[in-house]
Amino acid sequence: MTAVEPAEGMLRDLLWVHDMLRRDLATCRTLASDISSGVPAAVIRSTVESLQTAGPLWQLRMNCLRYCSIVHSHHHLEDVALFPAVRAADPERMNAVVDKLEADHRVVSSLLDEVEEATRLLSADDTAARLRLVRGLTELSEHLLEHLAYEEESIGPVLRTWESWPGG
Repeated sequence: MTAVEPAEGMLRDLLWVHDMLRRDLATCRTLASDISSGVPAAVIRSTVESLQTAGPLWQLRMNCLRYCSIVHSHHHLEDVALFPAVRAADPERMNAVVDKLEADHRVVSSLLDEVEEATRLLSADDTAARLRLVRGLTELSEHLLEHLAYEEESIGPVLRTWESWPGG
């Protein structure tokens, strides 16, 4: 096993969190697709009533709400801890980058709120609510995946110059 330079370790940490976000987002989208593609209402209703954790509607609600909470927390931490340090590292180059990343966080936050609301409104026989959730997850996925790629590409070079995390 080879030693990892501290800077590479910091970038690896960011990529690790982003990979978890990508994986969980894929899980939520698969669940939404399964439900929207015709899981019988009786099966969903039975699942909700019995609160079986293996049921697709319950899993969708729980995974989406958990996922939304994790992304909100991750972005808050970046906004208050990571981004100020990135700005300070190279203000001339990074101010515009961080401005865009913070604006992306606001858009993602709104999309997460939409997914959370659609998840709460979801019922076994409500096709409109199902479609709203699928649209919300699709839009969230497209925007968030683009944001994660841009963030990794744009601040990765700065992270590679650091010996430790800000405040660490």
